[in-house]
Parts: sequence; structure tokens; C-alpha cells
Amino acid sequence: MLLFFILGLLVHFVFFGSIFDIYFTSPLVHGMTPQFTPLPPPAKRLVLFVADGLRADTLYEFDENGNPRAPFIRNIIMHEGSWGISHTRVPTESRPGHVALIAGFYEDVSAVAKGWKENPVGFDSLINESKYTWSWGSPDILTMFAKGIDTNGHAHRPTSREYKDNVKVVDDGIKEIVSMLEHFYGNDGKTAFIFTSDHGMTDWGFHGAGHPSETLTPFVSWGAGIKYPQKVSAQKFDDAFLKEWKLENWKRQDIHQADVAPLMASLIGVPFPLNSVGILPIDYLNNTDLFKAESMFTNAMQILEQFKVKMTQKKEVTLPFFFTPFKLLSESKQLNIVRKARSYIKQRKYDEAVSLCKELIRLALKGLSYYHTYDRFFLGINVVLGFVGWTSYASLLIIKSHSITRGVSKEVKKPSHLLPCCFIAISVLVAFFLLIQDCPWTYYVYCLLPVPIWYAVLREFQVIQDFVLSLLTFPPSQLVGYLFIFTLGIEVLVLSFFYRYMLTAGLIAFACWPFITQLWTRAKSISLSWIFFSLLLAVFPLMPVVGRKPDIFLVMGAGLLVLLLSLCVVTSLIKRKDRFINEELLLHLFQMLSIVLSMCVVYTTHDSLLKKQGLPLLNQIISWIILASSFVLPLLSPTSLFERLFSILLSSMSAYLLLSTGYEALFPLVLSCLMFVWIRVEQETLQQLSVSYKQKATSLQFTYSPDITQFRQLYLDDIRRAFFLVFFLVTAFFGTGNIASVNSFDLASVYCFLTVFSPFMMGALMMWKILIPFVLVMCAFEAVQLTTQLSSKSLFLMVLIISDIMALHFFFLVKDYGSWLDIGTSISHYVIVMSLTIVLVFLNGLAHLLTTKKLRLCGKPKSHLI
Repeated sequence: MLLFFILGLLVHFVFFGSIFDIYFTSPLVHGMTPQFTPLPPPAKRLVLFVADGLRADTLYEFDENGNPRAPFIRNIIMHEGSWGISHTRVPTESRPGHVALIAGFYEDVSAVAKGWKENPVGFDSLINESKYTWSWGSPDILTMFAKGIDTNGHAHRPTSREYKDNVKVVDDGIKEIVSMLEHFYGNDGKTAFIFTSDHGMTDWGFHGAGHPSETLTPFVSWGAGIKYPQKVSAQKFDDAFLKEWKLENWKRQDIHQADVAPLMASLIGVPFPLNSVGILPIDYLNNTDLFKAESMFTNAMQILEQFKVKMTQKKEVTLPFFFTPFKLLSESKQLNIVRKARSYIKQRKYDEAVSLCKELIRLALKGLSYYHTYDRFFLGINVVLGFVGWTSYASLLIIKSHSITRGVSKEVKKPSHLLPCCFIAISVLVAFFLLIQDCPWTYYVYCLLPVPIWYAVLREFQVIQDFVLSLLTFPPSQLVGYLFIFTLGIEVLVLSFFYRYMLTAGLIAFACWPFITQLWTRAKSISLSWIFFSLLLAVFPLMPVVGRKPDIFLVMGAGLLVLLLSLCVVTSLIKRKDRFINEELLLHLFQMLSIVLSMCVVYTTHDSLLKKQGLPLLNQIISWIILASSFVLPLLSPTSLFERLFSILLSSMSAYLLLSTGYEALFPLVLSCLMFVWIRVEQETLQQLSVSYKQKATSLQFTYSPDITQFRQLYLDDIRRAFFLVFFLVTAFFGTGNIASVNSFDLASVYCFLTVFSPFMMGALMMWKILIPFVLVMCAFEAVQLTTQLSSKSLFLMVLIISDIMALHFFFLVKDYGSWLDIGTSISHYVIVMSLTIVLVFLNGLAHLLTTKKLRLCGKPKSHLI
């Protein structure tokens, strides 16, 4: 079994890694000829101002007194230049934003695996093409381009006085720099200025996703080559910004962020960045129609060059009879469009030339996407074959290990020698096919991996045959009913990744479950508890995502509820007359003290930060001590089932309170209560099937090496138990929306530990906050295995199968079209499920350690009488 898990991890790492070759490959190509406009440029120099993390509305809006928040920029809009909104793309981070502005292409998706702080691949930019470049700014931004902070918003949030006042500081700074430059160059009128932002920021102080407050940034340009303000009587936009900002009469010209690079290149007469996919916004140019047409022609040729190189590269590594060219832009059509555009310019039909160049750009960009995704279908088929084969093999392992096929002949037949020969031949053919096409080594992994997996599956032909025969003994209506319920459950889990309220629907269905079983008639009190906590937990997915509405009093309320629950347990311990009770009682009292300290630290830290006094050192020290003790204290508690689980809950809550900002502090408490009830429910359910099962949950002990002779055979109801586990894990993940999206990351959650911006430390703390509900579910899962006398191997395999079926769903749901937000979200769902499958082994081991390991500080081991 150990070998199977090791191989399973390797297989899932391959499946996980496949997404980077299929969807996260670099779109950049190299070897193009530089293109530039052969006419004198309007500007000799260009100044680019980038206000990191500045939202469009914050810049353009008026303050509380009715005055412009940025008076200098407002004056530019009304008297000197052109303005609009720059639309950014996901990920709305500093590096992608600056790359789009300076290099003209959106985030190289291969950079996801390497981070966005440094450039993982080489690319062309305006910095490379210009003769001289000077840069001033934040060290973490400038170093991104050395190889060729939006801290205010994070700390105070965009709705704060500090953030808004900072806009005035920026405005004054721009005014001063512009004045200095104009004076230095003698007001020669040859300087172009552009002011924009790399990304925006949400009301709760974060960025990275696709919320409009993150993707709508300001764009103002003026100076040499830029159109003067244009007064209009009416403008049609889908938003109400013009009225809000009192700019209805000044023409608004929105652009995409990548369009800024070709605009800057045309202004100063340098070659367009080679990898740019931006389209020149000629409406911003104050120049002749000839210059506009020539610049647009240059733009089209620069993007067409990329298309040609991409097509050539793909053609060279593909067998001629397998190569399918992009038909919408054949070589003859390219020549025809280029010649016609040139002819239009010579005939001074500039509007027609511009229109034709835009059509060429559209086709070339579409062709670039076609060749970039050329191998996607081929690789996807191989990954799907591996998925299906692995899931089938895991299912066969469960079938072989248990008497699901009893009554069917158990005669084992040796596999034919023809089978391995066939698979060897297939492997050789696949390898030869990849070799002659000069494919990367990873292609060999994805294409050859399904071969041994399916060989292992087909070797068990006798087991497959017996299983099929055993299915024929089931009544067809019953079999269809089971399949329908199982499929419905999987689909609810999948939909919960898109719509959190589907978790609410699932939990309501869980609450109704006792009524369709004998549980309601056998154990009404347990059933009522199950119904109550299921419905209570169902409220959380309906709440707003964590971090948007912080409420410190909800955190205090959660702590008081935990203390009340602890008091009840301590009271029951005092009433007991066990001989060795002192150690357990002292442990619970110490954990209660930790809860009280956590509440005090949270409250005083919040008050101190509110008064701008920073994080008190004593609070910081106490927070780290409580966090460290939360790992150790459960290991000091007895190994009896409920005592150990309650100890884990108390330790987890003391750390979770320190990381909470609002209603999510109640979430692990309610989840744990439901987990306690789940353990009792499963024991009662099993008693309905086995009269001989009489062991009480209160008498059970977690043991490091369980007695395998007590393990029983599988029932169909065990599939339901495995599904419950997966559902609770997904609920732990999305129940409060902790990482439902990148921008729900709330820095205020870590203020009890540190206030200095440290991405790695903050990320680690947030990851532990996310893992705490997971650990609570997995510990309950350990108890369910113990109370139902089912081997962890069997339940784990069923969980693995359910997770892989979900992952296969998301693999099919990955999009290569639509907005970058849609594409990124679909990919992240696949990554999350695959990560869940891989991390499940680690969580299972951690839960096993927390529930079974017993630390002894001194003295001889003592037996705890139950």
C-alpha cells in the first residue's frame, strides 16, 4: 500500500504539472524583425508616471468639500490633454501591470510558477528600444526591469483618509516634476507625459483578481503628440462614471493597458516592442492622418511578424501530414492585406488603411492564439486517458480488497503474454512519434504515463468481469438510483466552486438525510443535533467573503462561546472521580487561558491599531507563543476519542481567533460541533447494519497502530461516508470564502503577529488559518474510521476517486477563451482540486499524529480509566 501511495503521489504530480504545459506555456516568441514608423516622431522624450495601486475613481472623484482630489491632473484633462480609463487584466499585480505598460503584452502565464517579482523570461520593451532610460521608484518595482508600492492601500484601504490624501501628494509630485522638466528643456514642447496605474485595489485593500475596482485604472496623457481636450455634448458608456466625476463634457477615451506601449513607441519614434499585442490608440495622437496610418501599419506588421515566427516554429516540429495551418490568415491573404494597406496609404485613403490594419491585427492575434494552443487537444486527451485509467485502477483495488463481488467465481486467471507485448509496442510507437517531432521531455511523460496505468487495469480483467457480473445482481432501479445520487453529489461539489450557496444546498440536504433513514426513529437526539448544526453551518456560505466586513465583536463572541463550551467540559471532569484526572483538567484550564489571552490580544491589538499606535510588542510575543503551543498542547491530552478531539478544538480555536477579523471566527466552532455529531451519527448508522457492533464511542481510544483484525468489509454506505468527507473538506475551504479569490486575502488577519509587510510570513500565517478547518475535519475523519471499524486505506481510496472525478470535471471546464478572469478562474479550480488530492495525504498524516501521538513530560505512563 505504501508503494501505491508513493506512485499515486507521483501520478498526481504529473497530472498537476500537466496544466503548466497545456495552459501555462509562454506565448512569447523571439526572432522577429523590429518595426518602427518611418516618419519623424512628435516627441523627443517621454515621461511615464505609474501610481502603484491607484484606482480610477479615487483619482477622478471630488473630495467631501466638492474640490478635485487631484487638481493638477484635473486641469490637464480640461485644458491640455486626453483622458480615459485603462482596463487592466488578471492578475492585477505590480509586475504584470508594469510589463503590460512597458512591453505591451499581458502576463506571461509561465511566470505563475516562478512568481511575479522577477522576469522569468526575456522580452522586449520600450526600455530596451529607447536610447536612454532613467527610472525612479520603489525598489521592488525597479528591479523587475534591471536585468534587460501600494503599501498605503494595503495598510489603510482605499476608502481611508490616508489613501485618499495620498492622491493629493501624488498630484503635487507630478506637478513639481512636470514643471522642473519643462523648465530644464526650455519649454520646447517636445516632451510627452503619460500618467496611469499598474492596477487598482478593492475596498478591503487587496488586488490580484478581476473586480472592477482592481481593473479600472486612470489614464491621462498630454504634451507632444497628444490630442488636446475635446468637448462633447454627450457620451455613451455602460457606467455612470462621467456624471459622478463631472467629466461629461470632456471626451473620454478608454484603452487597454497593453495599448499604452505602442502609443509611447509612436510618440518617441522607437520600434514597437517585439512581443507587444497592444493596438495603437490613434485617437490619442495629435498628428497627421498619414502619421496615424503609418503608425497603425507598423503596429500591424509588428504583430504579423510574431504570427509568422510562431507559425514557422510550429511547422518545423510537426510532421507535414499532421500540420494544420491557420486558414483565416494564409500566406496569400497576408500579402494581399499588406499590399492593399500600402496602396491605401499611397492613395491617401487613410481611414481605409487604418481599418484594414486593424483587421490584420485581429487575424494575427487570433492566429497567435491558434498556434499557441496547437498541442492543447493532443495533450489533453493523454491526460484524460491517464485520469480515467488511474481512477479505474483505484476502484479495482477497492473491489479486490473487499467482498463486493462475493457469490461470483474467484478463480484467478494468469494474464496473457500478449497483453504486455501490445503495451510495449504502443509505448515504442508513442515514443518514436514524439521523437521525430522533437517534443519536450514532458510530452513523453504525459503520453507514456497512461500506458502502464491501463496495463495495470487490463491485467485485472477477471476482477472487472466479476464486478460487472455482480452489478447484474442488483435491481436496475436501485443501481440507477445509486448512480443518480452519486452523480448529483459530485455535480453539487463542482458547482460549489462557482457558487458558494451550493454548499448551503448540500448542507440542507444533509439535514434532511436522517428522515430518509432509520436514524430518526433510532436516535432522535442525535438526529436533532445533526439537523441543527447542519443548518447552522449552511448559513456561512451565504455570508459575504471574509475580509470585506470586519467585526471584532464577532471574534469576541466566538471566544466566549468556546469558553462556555470548555467550562461545561471542565465541570464534567471535576464531577468525575477518576484517579488520574489532574493532568487532563490542568491541560483544559491552560487551553482556556489561551483562549482568554487570544481574545485580549485581538481586542487590544485592534484598539491599538485604531489609535495608530502600532502592534504592542507584548501582544506580538503572546500571539507567537499561543500559535506554537497550539501544535503541542493536543499531544499532551489523553488518547481517548472525545477528550483528544476536544483538546485539538481548543488549541485550534486559540490560534484561529488571533487570525480572525469577523464572522469566520465562529466557523471552526460550528464545523467542529457538526464533526462531533458526525462521529456519533456514523456509529448509530453502522449499528443499523451490524447488530454485533456494540462498542461505545466514549470507550474508544486513538491508537498509533490500530488492530487490523477489527477492520470490516465495505458497505455501499461507506461511499456516502467518503462523500461526506470530501464535502466537509470543500466546505472548510469555501465556507467563509477564505481563498475563494485572490483578492479576499485580508492582511488584517495577521496583525496580531506582525504589521510589517512580509509576503512569505503573512502567506504562511494565512495558509495555517485555511488549514485549521481542514485539520479539524481530518481529525474527525480519523474518529469516523475508528468508530466504524473501517480501514483508512479503503476510505482514503474512495476519497481519492471522488476527488479525481472532480478534478477531471474541472479539467474539461478549463477555458481557453473569454476574459482572462474566466480563464484564470477555471484553471485555478483545477489546481485547487489537484492540490486538495495531493495535500490530503499530508493532512491525513497530520491528523493521525494529532490524534494518536501522546507526549509525556515526566514520570511513567499512566493509564486513563474510562
